[in-house]
Amino acid sequence: MTSVALRRPARGVSLGPYVVAGLILLFLGAFLVVPVLKVIQVAFQDPGTGGFTLVNFQDFFNSALFRQSFFNSLYVAGVSVVIATVIALPLAYFTSRFNFSGSVIIQTLSFVPLIMPPFIGAVAMQLLFGSNGSVNLLLRDNFGITVPFMDGLNGVIFVQSIHYFPFILINLSASLHNIDRSMEEAAQMLGSSGLRLFRKIVFPLAMPGYIAGASLVFVKVFDDLGTPLLLNVNTMLAPQAYLRISSVGISDPMGYVISTILIIFSVFAMWVSFLGMRGKDYSTTQKGGGGIARRDLRPHEAAACYLVVFLILGIVLAPHLGLLLLSFGTVWSFSVMPDGFTVAHYGTALTSAGTFIKNTLIYAGLAGLIDIVLGTAIAYVVMRTGVVGRKWLDHIAVAALAVPGVVLGIGYLRMFYGIDMPGTGQPLATWWGIIVIALAIRRLPYALRSCTAALQQIAPALEEASENLGASKFRTVRRIVVPLMAGGLVAGFVTSFATAAVELSATIMLVSSENDAPLSYGLYLFMQSAAGRGPGAALGVMAVLIVGLATYLSHRLVEKTRRDRSTPENSGGHR
Repeated sequence: MTSVALRRPARGVSLGPYVVAGLILLFLGAFLVVPVLKVIQVAFQDPGTGGFTLVNFQDFFNSALFRQSFFNSLYVAGVSVVIATVIALPLAYFTSRFNFSGSVIIQTLSFVPLIMPPFIGAVAMQLLFGSNGSVNLLLRDNFGITVPFMDGLNGVIFVQSIHYFPFILINLSASLHNIDRSMEEAAQMLGSSGLRLFRKIVFPLAMPGYIAGASLVFVKVFDDLGTPLLLNVNTMLAPQAYLRISSVGISDPMGYVISTILIIFSVFAMWVSFLGMRGKDYSTTQKGGGGIARRDLRPHEAAACYLVVFLILGIVLAPHLGLLLLSFGTVWSFSVMPDGFTVAHYGTALTSAGTFIKNTLIYAGLAGLIDIVLGTAIAYVVMRTGVVGRKWLDHIAVAALAVPGVVLGIGYLRMFYGIDMPGTGQPLATWWGIIVIALAIRRLPYALRSCTAALQQIAPALEEASENLGASKFRTVRRIVVPLMAGGLVAGFVTSFATAAVELSATIMLVSSENDAPLSYGLYLFMQSAAGRGPGAALGVMAVLIVGLATYLSHRLVEKTRRDRSTPENSGGHR
């Protein structure tokens, strides 16, 4: 191996990695960095002179509507984090602390809300928890009271909390499993137990994971567009940005000011999340090991835990139940349950939404393909080459997480509306390919993580051996690296495909014709009218099944790859 390392410099510096890095940087610059910078530039630009100004921001805060939207967005995001914490904390603690049957099923069911975008279940939540929904009808008939679950901002908070709490659950559970058990045992020896032990020792040690999850919930809620629009709550920042651009036009500076504020808060939340994750990495270096001590439950304790868990699961799975009932219901209005049931909605959805489904398969498939190509190239340049500044490729790609979909859509409209497609005379912003690129940019960080994890499992010695036998760098990557990364690549593709298939924030800004619209846009249109809610719910169930199946396949592929890697006889079987 030493002789190999001595011979390689004699070959000189290869230009190939620099060319690849340059092409990646050009793509990310054109479709991520420049559109976002353009949005920020217009926000600080005087509409008359084109010079720098702060007047646009002054006008924003002088407007009562915009001030209300700003504080409403902060309020909704903050309260959603609190409620999501109340939901996630018991599930994370119970499944980490206690031994009781069904804990794996409970954890699995708790992650189900993530496979359904919140805007799809918003209408179903109105039918269940609205002022004339099932729950309030029962409360009114039996107790003479109603609870404003879904009134105004309450509805947005309720839907968002239920949908995004798994981010806290995932990170908090991981932190609880990484806690140094000896620190907890030391506290118990000093007399600490019960709630005091949790409050003083356990939760502070798990705080990094909690902060990471809470930050993700905050940014997701703060930037969400579909849920407020479907619940007819327009006094929030993301809906106001969409309404200003779609009604006033792309020259309206207020849309760009709102977008810049969304970017600032998203970057801040992601920065807090990064700090939290860095803290979690520190906690995993403790050598006591094993996470918090687990113990068996007494009968009455088990009954109490199950009661709390089942109550939480009943609430968080309510959108899926409501969507399923709505998809089969004939008429559901001012009644606890639908008046009757039918499968006709599914037939209507398949016949009326064929174009939406076809477009989604094409758009999400192309976006997933772009993502694994870019993800593989970025991972390889960063981890296997000496290209100067290569880590910035990873940073720029991951930065897409901090760019709200509505902001990216506005940036594309500003950048490409004045550029005509060759031979058509139509603005480039109206081309369906722009939707594909937007979906690819939005989902690139997920594919990149899968590609990076797959490449980390491949020993560089295999590539060195190939190159010392005369293979070029490109041939080595094509014949050795990519086949060995196959499991990770497929998992990355499936993840990108599944999440891109139900993306609304960016696509709603870029759809110029229903013939070019994807499934998420079709769902939005269906849910706008009472007559379309049944077929829309049927279409939503199909979307949930697609995302759920894709997520399941992705996890199976990742686990299969890990098992194959850990099998000794497979370690040297590749040629």
